[in-house]
Amino acid sequence: METNKANSTNEHLANERTFLAWVRTSIGIMAFGFVVVKFSLFVRQISIVLGKQLIPQSHGYSNIIGILLVIAGSSSLIISFVQYKRTEKQINNDNYISSSSLTAALTVFIFLTSIFLIVYLINSI
Repeated sequence: METNKANSTNEHLANERTFLAWVRTSIGIMAFGFVVVKFSLFVRQISIVLGKQLIPQSHGYSNIIGILLVIAGSSSLIISFVQYKRTEKQINNDNYISSSSLTAALTVFIFLTSIFLIVYLINSI
């Protein structure tokens, strides 16, 4: 019985570590979105101060991309919490079923965002 309780404790601790890793990932995605938005603002301000146009006129996509990244980060935080609670319940009921849907969805979103950023940067040159 003690071995079963120790295994359950280890599973709960692993679940918590996984959740905290998702929290760090969410914060990183949101921070990157913030940087994308603020960097375009910074470049525009420097251009005004120097009286030059440092980059070609943008279409405002960096603001959209930054906002989408912040939304993705906050969404992944909420989804990871739901997944954490679902896993906790499954561990308590001894019927854990693995799921990688959050990882797959986030991977697809970040991949598509990176493709869009690459195309946007190529067109800005």
